[in-house]
Amino acid sequence: MGKNTFFWGDSSSSMQTEGAWNKGGKGPSVYDVREATEHTSDWKHGIDRYNRYEEDLDLMQDMGMNFYRFQTSWSRVNPLGDGAFNEEGLLFYDRYIDAMLARNIEPMLCLYHFDMPLQLAQKYEGFMSKHVVDAFVDYGKKMVDRYKNKVKYWVTFNEQNLYSTPLALLYGGTLNTADTAENIHQIAHNIMVAHARIANYIHETTDGKIGGMLAYSNMYPATNDPKDVQVAREWDEFINQNLLDAFCGRGYSKQVRTYEQQHLKLEISEEELAEIEKLTSDYLAFSYYCTGSISHKNIPADVAPNYYLTFGEVENPFVSDNQWHLGIDPLGFRDIINKMYQKYRVPIFPVENGIGTKEEWDGETQIQDDYRIFYHEQHIQAMKDAMSIDGCEVLGYLGWGLIDLPSSKGDMEKRYGMVYVNRGNHELRDMKRVPKKSYYWFKDFLQKEYRLAEDEEKKHETIAGT
Repeated sequence: MGKNTFFWGDSSSSMQTEGAWNKGGKGPSVYDVREATEHTSDWKHGIDRYNRYEEDLDLMQDMGMNFYRFQTSWSRVNPLGDGAFNEEGLLFYDRYIDAMLARNIEPMLCLYHFDMPLQLAQKYEGFMSKHVVDAFVDYGKKMVDRYKNKVKYWVTFNEQNLYSTPLALLYGGTLNTADTAENIHQIAHNIMVAHARIANYIHETTDGKIGGMLAYSNMYPATNDPKDVQVAREWDEFINQNLLDAFCGRGYSKQVRTYEQQHLKLEISEEELAEIEKLTSDYLAFSYYCTGSISHKNIPADVAPNYYLTFGEVENPFVSDNQWHLGIDPLGFRDIINKMYQKYRVPIFPVENGIGTKEEWDGETQIQDDYRIFYHEQHIQAMKDAMSIDGCEVLGYLGWGLIDLPSSKGDMEKRYGMVYVNRGNHELRDMKRVPKKSYYWFKDFLQKEYRLAEDEEKKHETIAGT
């Protein structure tokens, strides 16, 4: 890749794509034992990328992508999570990464996307445990050592700020941990320690680049009432700014640490805080789909800010809705890029963006997903405005699941892709890949972007030559 290459590509997780849940020496994760429901699938098959990755990478290459953020499954490379590594699983990722590089697709490796090895959940309650932190660091260092000559871009935890919310219990691999502010803050801290140890290791031993990643959505105050403004700011401080400060070497937010010291009993050592304070980020990555709105009216007086949305989230009438009542807001995308870049002056990397909707294929007719084209057009333009008008440095733009995959809740009928995958929640069908209208739009769009980039580079070379 050229020095000034802008990255265009896709993102996905292992449990939503690979399938082969009990093949190749893989051990079970917490997702593998979850059963299907009326409106969701189980997690055993994904879109069969374990067997079809060459086909999917061909589609990415044909579209013009030059970047792919993927995830290694912890339990595929270490079946117990803290036991012996599985060479067959590692060889799969050897082939997978080599196939990306053969197509001039730059890989970004994400280490954890919520799929805790089942043994670590059952025995230790996942990231509530310091033992699991150590096991994760061992796994992460193994991946770094094996792939440091092929992978230059890294993410430790997908959407790390979700561990500062009640979702920490689910995504942190706990099975019987109580839903309390104390436990949420402990999990969030343990995960930050794990991130710091891996990030510092990458910076100390490789030429790779790593940054923290958030699921960043603006929570607008519902009104101009100062109390609405206050809860919106406190939510942002506890869920987003606390982590961004740590990612950029400032340590934790003073407000969050003060709250913890006054109200919670946490296992936080000086050695762990020192490791976190050593952190630097080569970029700040984030996922973005929508924005929300928050009102103070129904939030109990003594509830921790981590729970504000549980009680205070309200509908925003000023943004358009999709069928899942998510506020589609391209200007919010631009605003978040500015919020992060202008404060930290670190390159920004949107690594997930997309729209999920129900779609059906009749077996012949191309799916006309003009709404998806419009969504990406609007968000890409908002990103470009952040760059050209506001002066933000942005590394690239990655869509989420641009080849259909089950949603984060396991719903195959909530489709994000520009390529249709012929399976449902309860019928695997033939999993045929079928490009939608947006596939051809994106392919044409990227060809134009690359031509513009080449023309701009030639212009600069001409000026430099004179």
